[in-house]
Amino acid sequence: MPLISRILPEQLYARRWQLLALTSVGAFMGPLDGSIVSVALPKMGRSLHLSFTASIWVQAAYLLVMAVFLIPLGRLADQRGRVHYYLAGIAVFTIGSLFSALSMNVTWLIVSRALQGVGAALLVATSAAIVTAVFPPQERGRALGINVMAVYLGLSVGPPLGGFLTDHFGWRSIFFVNLPIGIAVAACGYLLLPRHELGDERAMHPDPLGTGLWGLALVCLLVPMTFASQWGWTSPRTLGLLAIAAAALAVFIAAERRVADPLLDLDLLFHNRLFAAANVAALLNYMALGAITILTAVYLEVVQGRSAGLTGWLMLAQPAVMAALSPFSGRLSDRVGSRLLASGGMAIVALGMLLLATMPTSSGLVRVMASLGVVGLGMAAFSAPNMSAIMGSVQKRQLGLASAFVGTMRVTGQALSVAVLGGIAASALGPAGGRLLLTLGTPVPGQNRAAALASAAYVLLHFARGYRYAMLTGAGLALVGALASLTRGQHVPPPATGHGGPAGGLPRGQVS
Repeated sequence: MPLISRILPEQLYARRWQLLALTSVGAFMGPLDGSIVSVALPKMGRSLHLSFTASIWVQAAYLLVMAVFLIPLGRLADQRGRVHYYLAGIAVFTIGSLFSALSMNVTWLIVSRALQGVGAALLVATSAAIVTAVFPPQERGRALGINVMAVYLGLSVGPPLGGFLTDHFGWRSIFFVNLPIGIAVAACGYLLLPRHELGDERAMHPDPLGTGLWGLALVCLLVPMTFASQWGWTSPRTLGLLAIAAAALAVFIAAERRVADPLLDLDLLFHNRLFAAANVAALLNYMALGAITILTAVYLEVVQGRSAGLTGWLMLAQPAVMAALSPFSGRLSDRVGSRLLASGGMAIVALGMLLLATMPTSSGLVRVMASLGVVGLGMAAFSAPNMSAIMGSVQKRQLGLASAFVGTMRVTGQALSVAVLGGIAASALGPAGGRLLLTLGTPVPGQNRAAALASAAYVLLHFARGYRYAMLTGAGLALVGALASLTRGQHVPPPATGHGGPAGGLPRGQVS
């Protein structure tokens, strides 16, 4: 089979489904890793002696690094070729998985997870952009629906696979499972994807000031949000870092207005109503439900006493519904638009989170799966139409930036969700309860049985209460997001510039 790099653009267009398949595997890997880790956290906590806050950081470090690097890497991919950055993401993610599997302490694990986050940022910044570039507008919603389905398949496979691997081979096996996938994708990508591609020669100047300010704003926002329940919301550290975040964001906006080649084209936010509203909706959507997986997994294993394997199968309900229905919602959005589908989907997410919030501690399997399934239905209605609308509202040269921006909204929302909803869930535990949550059942020297049982009962009662408050907060965020989604206007393609024109009218087979 000849290399795609030697094939004419029309032939590259003819192989668009192969490109979709390969990029969708990359889209599959990140959520697979995240959902596997959620199920394994309780056993990981016993092995590495993690506090609840440290366990939150195992997830938050991954999401924080993704959020910081997505837009800079998306911009570089637009400039220098998305395919090379996609393949680099596969390699970095695989190496980070290896280091995570070999972790001997919490610091090693968190640093390795951060390295995985760099690789995942490369994948997220390029996957949807490549798909958008090679598919014509009448097929874009369907193709992105399949790409989104790959994300949800990763979420679907993660819990049962993670539970099985953790129960039978230990928690380190959840990271080793990424290695054969990463090696196979890298090999196929080297053979199938074009090796030589042109970026946007008009945008080759770096923006180090903008990149630094953007990273500083995100770090100073997400770190205090993660530790606020431990530090206190009015502590000098929390307020000081939030003030730095606000100042850095203000200076970033002012600086980007004056730079000839900015990191982020602010006109997309201030003058593209569809792009702005759809991204705000995405941020609020993922703020609402980003913590569902980790908090519900802990709830099922610790509060209800279920095994990691059974928890994995129960957690399958949400992403399985999402994976099954996302291609359908993407195809439907090609016909009816994104406004009602995305907004209605967020309202359904709010309903599902309300069902989780009102779930009794003794709830049976059917109630748990039904509640998670409702959340999955809402996400299926939201994600593919919203992504298709965003990618279709920008010009061809901005595809990587648009993909990276919505990816940033997603991972920032997830990180904020883990921080805020996780903080709410743990707020009643206090520092001592937070340290005990993931180590319940582990013998403590000098503690008698009665005291151990009393401590466990206290921790379980207060975490169950905090879980309910967290789910109610998420339901409220989803409703606000539905209202924000309704403010988007009807889709009007951006004006054509140059030969490529808008994303909706790319020449067939043009990758970048």
